[in-house]
Amino acid sequence: PPPSQNNEQGSTLRDLLTTTAGKLRLGSTDAGIAFAPVYSTGTASGKSGRSMPNILDDIIASVVENKIPPNRAPKINVKSEIKDEPKDDGKCIQDDCSKLYSDIQYSWICDKHVLWLRDHKNNNNWKLFKECWKQGRPVLVSGMHKKMNFSLWKAESISLDFGNQQADILNCKDSVISNTNVKEFWDGFEDVSKRQKIKNGEAALLKLKDWPSGEDFKAMMPARYEDLLKSLPLPEYCSPEGKLNLASHLPGFFVRPDLGPRLCSAYGVAATKDHDIGTTNLHIEVSDVVNILVYVGIAKGNGVLSKSGVLKKFEEEDLDDLLRKRLKDSSELPGALWHIYAGKDADKIREFLQKIAKEQGLEVLPEHDPIRDQSWYVNKKLRQRLLEEYGVKTCTVIQFLGDAIILPAGALHQV
Repeated sequence: PPPSQNNEQGSTLRDLLTTTAGKLRLGSTDAGIAFAPVYSTGTASGKSGRSMPNILDDIIASVVENKIPPNRAPKINVKSEIKDEPKDDGKCIQDDCSKLYSDIQYSWICDKHVLWLRDHKNNNNWKLFKECWKQGRPVLVSGMHKKMNFSLWKAESISLDFGNQQADILNCKDSVISNTNVKEFWDGFEDVSKRQKIKNGEAALLKLKDWPSGEDFKAMMPARYEDLLKSLPLPEYCSPEGKLNLASHLPGFFVRPDLGPRLCSAYGVAATKDHDIGTTNLHIEVSDVVNILVYVGIAKGNGVLSKSGVLKKFEEEDLDDLLRKRLKDSSELPGALWHIYAGKDADKIREFLQKIAKEQGLEVLPEHDPIRDQSWYVNKKLRQRLLEEYGVKTCTVIQFLGDAIILPAGALHQV
């Protein structure tokens, strides 16, 4: 319909498809569908013997053929490709799903805010993941490194293969970015004596800025790219070819977010005097994200905390009992500390950070957004104030070697 007749702004998929219907022309394909298939539909055949159209194409075709008005949703009847789908039960998360998902090894952490899938090989993980994902909750999958070629991800291996490359390196302490040889970064990854020094002689806390990412990653590191793809958790959702990975199957007229992959490499804070800084400040991703910890370096040199010292720093955090138990397991190697917040708390956190900035005498401009600008790492003291003054609780997660953390779009996090 013309804009004057359309009260809505096309904010839903239904509205978008309906308002676009007049512009579409059905192709001459056998199935009579406007777009190329979103994913392979196997060999299932409909009444006419043609391949069953997939979900998105079926919706588009239905809208085009039936000219469904914008105020009425089309009734689409598409059978699920994945068999034995459990009954949708909103009470499942609260009731712990123990009977319905007895064949899945899982636990809840962070007051049941984060699902921990403990067996990455279980082909039924996606069923419980789906229930959790509907509610916008983060998910942790452990053991992914067991599927990977570990030698490819060692710091010395990456340095050997790509040390002559140039990349942007961020000093996390003062946010200064410099373009330098990648080898300099990797030489200091586990040897503090080879790290750059800041003014007071302390070793710099450096981070490689998304090097490499996207198509560059695939072109530069084909073996590592393939190793990563075959090791992704919940491939139905996370693999680029996953049947439920909607973002990678969007038609060409959508502006896609950067779906990566990208390599995020940073020194740990164990060798710094200031443990109130992070390597990734508080921010929001515009798409769902899966982050796999493929390697944990053990730093050596003056000023570096011992293993027991590092564990003590982790234990000072507000941790779930299960995470404390994992810390005591000698077979586990902790590498990253995450603080995660639900998207619904973004406005409260934004207001809180602007208040803290004013308290510290910083200029707060009207267009300044502390989350978008990634200008804050919320330390322990501030996290406590955030809870007391705004009722926003921090979800603290330790990422061990091989852990995949899957975050829904809009979730705030710092590392």
